[in-house]
Amino acid sequence: MADLKYYDVILKPVVTEKSMSGMGDKKYTFLVNPDATKNQIKDAVEKMFPGTEVASVNTMNCNGKNKRRGNVYGKTAETKKAIVKLTEGSKDIEIFSGI
Repeated sequence: MADLKYYDVILKPVVTEKSMSGMGDKKYTFLVNPDATKNQIKDAVEKMFPGTEVASVNTMNCNGKNKRRGNVYGKTAETKKAIVKLTEGSKDIEIFSGI
């Protein structure tokens, strides 16, 4: 298991129509490091965004897609997504408020 610091765990937020509809239920979607565990993701969100309390974390591993350009075959990178649900009393995450 890799020694990940909290600022290495969360890579970027996922901004799609489906992830934006979950914000009403205080669910936020992030791309995270593929080696990160649920506990590390929970700690990273609570440290990076003060005033938030994480209720649950759901993760999914997304396989890379097969791509072809001419006779060269390859594969895109594998990613990991995390859906973080906050408690009712916690603050909202501010990076999603302007979207």
